[in-house]
Amino acid sequence: MKLFGSTRSGSRLAKNRKVALAAAGADVAVAAPAKRRNPLKGLAIVLGCLLMIEILYFVAIYSDNSFISKWRTIYIETAMDTLSHKWLATSIIPPDIIEDVMDQRRQALEQQIGMSSSWSKEEPEEAVPDADPSPDQIETDVEVIPEVDPEEEAEENFYTLFYEIDKPSLEAYLSEHPEALENGWDNLYINEAGLDDSGTSIQTIHGEQVLAIDAKNQVLLVRVSGSGYLGVLAIAKDPSRLSLYPSSQLGVTGEYSGTIAENHNGIIGIAASGFIDPNGNGNGGLLAGYAMCDGTAYGNAHMGWGYKRIELHEDDLFYIKDASDPVDEETTDAVEFQPALIIDGTIVVDSNCGWTGLQPRTCIGQSDKYEILMLVIEGRMPLRSTGTHVIECAEILKRHGCMQAMNLDGGTSAMMWFDGEYITKCSNQSLPYGRPLPTAFVYKRAE
Repeated sequence: MKLFGSTRSGSRLAKNRKVALAAAGADVAVAAPAKRRNPLKGLAIVLGCLLMIEILYFVAIYSDNSFISKWRTIYIETAMDTLSHKWLATSIIPPDIIEDVMDQRRQALEQQIGMSSSWSKEEPEEAVPDADPSPDQIETDVEVIPEVDPEEEAEENFYTLFYEIDKPSLEAYLSEHPEALENGWDNLYINEAGLDDSGTSIQTIHGEQVLAIDAKNQVLLVRVSGSGYLGVLAIAKDPSRLSLYPSSQLGVTGEYSGTIAENHNGIIGIAASGFIDPNGNGNGGLLAGYAMCDGTAYGNAHMGWGYKRIELHEDDLFYIKDASDPVDEETTDAVEFQPALIIDGTIVVDSNCGWTGLQPRTCIGQSDKYEILMLVIEGRMPLRSTGTHVIECAEILKRHGCMQAMNLDGGTSAMMWFDGEYITKCSNQSLPYGRPLPTAFVYKRAE
């Protein structure tokens, strides 16, 4: 008796087992032992990356390539000009490299020592009277003066005053917004300069976007922009309405540019003097250097070596000189800062000036038509505006016929206030009004 079946049935069982094993061959292959990883391969990748970073670092720090050298200088100056961000340079760049860059600035400032304005207002030529006419000429040479339409005359005067405006673009805008002319050309008012506004469709002859026109106060605001920067240029036509004003609590605390402007019937306000700012915690109350505000002098001492002073005289002209020079007796308003940008129509800064850092900027100047030019460039906002250097500021102003111009306190102080609101953004988003200031340039409203 066979307990486990016949020999034939056992053969079938063996055969079936072979078939089953063959069918499971794929699974057996999958379950085969994995290859051992080389632990040194990952280490080699990490070391290779570190070596590449080290090579790039040495190239960036020590290369004499003009492109690399330019951007290394810009990076160092940008960091060193920002009180709270100097560590971005000092922590990764050798001190001797930083010193070489900053030495270029000292050399540039030394070149400006002794430069001063020498222009004056051109007096209109006196008409030479004709010889006494003969009796016949008196009877026959009677000039007939044609009648002038008052509205046409007002329009002509408007375009003479605001010569920068591209006429066809303004006409197109007015056809869509006729309400802007309801009070006539003398009172034309357009304001799309606010931070929530996108500006007008009006252009200047330079291709800039017009943000606001205030004919009564003789003010034109235009958008200026370029590679990586955004800003506003205010063109104020009547220089007699510009003054420097102090904070009402000067010596104790500063005030925002808009507050100072509102306190003095202003329509435009921008930063002016610098202030003592220990560890970035100053409140704007301690004036740096000297200032004169509407005939009153402030400050115990003039700024030191390399600083310039811009003086507004009784003839309503700006003059630039060394801060160490005596204040002119004709001065009504004055600020000390650095560097001078334009003197007597010549740009006095260049790529070797030591001021190529990309920063928020405030500048003031005066054109060959005696207009006041106030420029504010936003900065330190990578998605909006990183800022620019003083050379670009000089070129913007020169495009508008600037004869004298100087760089003023920028950074978080670089703000422009117009007709009740700030129209530029502060580089520190937690400071919507900028920082309190010791003084501000104010362009006053028409009386």
